[in-house]
Amino acid sequence: MSYRIVWLSVIFSVIISRVAVGEMPWVQVADDKHGFVLSDSGKPFVPWGFNYDHDETGRLLEDYWDTEWPTVEEDFQEMKQLGANVVRIHFQTAKFMTGPEKVNEANLERLGRLIALAEKTGIYLDITGLACYRKKDVPKWYDDLSEQDRWDVQARFWEAVAERCVKSPAIFCYDLMNEPVVAGRNRNDWLGPPLAGGESGYFVQFITLDPKKRPRPDVARQWCKKLVGAIRKQDQRHLVTVGLVHWSLDRPGMTSGFVPKEIAPELDFISVHLYPEKGKVEEALEKLSGFAVGKPVVIEETFIHKCSMQEFEQFLDESRNIANGWIGFYWGTTPEEYREMKTIRAAFMQSWLEVFQKRAGEVQEVKEARQ
Repeated sequence: MSYRIVWLSVIFSVIISRVAVGEMPWVQVADDKHGFVLSDSGKPFVPWGFNYDHDETGRLLEDYWDTEWPTVEEDFQEMKQLGANVVRIHFQTAKFMTGPEKVNEANLERLGRLIALAEKTGIYLDITGLACYRKKDVPKWYDDLSEQDRWDVQARFWEAVAERCVKSPAIFCYDLMNEPVVAGRNRNDWLGPPLAGGESGYFVQFITLDPKKRPRPDVARQWCKKLVGAIRKQDQRHLVTVGLVHWSLDRPGMTSGFVPKEIAPELDFISVHLYPEKGKVEEALEKLSGFAVGKPVVIEETFIHKCSMQEFEQFLDESRNIANGWIGFYWGTTPEEYREMKTIRAAFMQSWLEVFQKRAGEVQEVKEARQ
């Protein structure tokens, strides 16, 4: 790994010297509500980045950020070199709340260290909270809470995080939760099924167990309002969103209850997780259009595992008419390292990162040209 550290240190010596702490401009919603701008210049800002959710072995950031901090620093430098200006990080509730009213101060300190790294590197953070990605990490006290008590804990989480982040311009946004759902019928489990049976794959989370005949969009909006209110107690400036599954639209069939037009008044922009499928690029674009409800739209998760690279690039090109930002995935391995692995998966990931890097400058140029 030493050769990579030397290579990166040369590249970033100039970059880091120009991005001193506190010098990053803040990001805000443009006056026309069609995108984002930088506070100091009014120039367009297009979120283009990575979900930094786990490493190549599946470890979550919180598993190693205390003992392997140089790895985190190195990964941020690599993501910057690849052209990212936003990194989405994911925090599990139980790692920040050790009890219904007790905050984990050690992890808040680590968050502060991560914010300082983002400022130094010149990368904005999308902080996604309230995760329960690994069922084994969810404490019994949290699972046993009533709906209202659970919401109260979630509000305390966000108030504590916002208090730690309030002064930094390096926060792009707070994402209230990854893929929340309002239950349409009674349940006994707060989590949806794991992705492909993986231990770290509980990405869908319910905010209710008993709908009690309440309109689901009303419940979703009430939940958003409560958590945004907790954030605003500490932080009046940073943007707030929530990561929506693509089946959140108010249409026949499966829906999350988080209807974009119903929750939009509580949020600064809309985030959707959308993966184009083979032969269905137009269908993905049509779904995306449903999330355009008068506020900026960020495709907060997207990737090529369900379609060809050609189709994915088509999706990127044609989604520009609707979306104002795109966030893919990075798991701590560079294109050069993937090239040396000589496996099918490595070739796939190398191709993805090369396309990401190639496209990094294009999205900003197109946005500026349209202004």
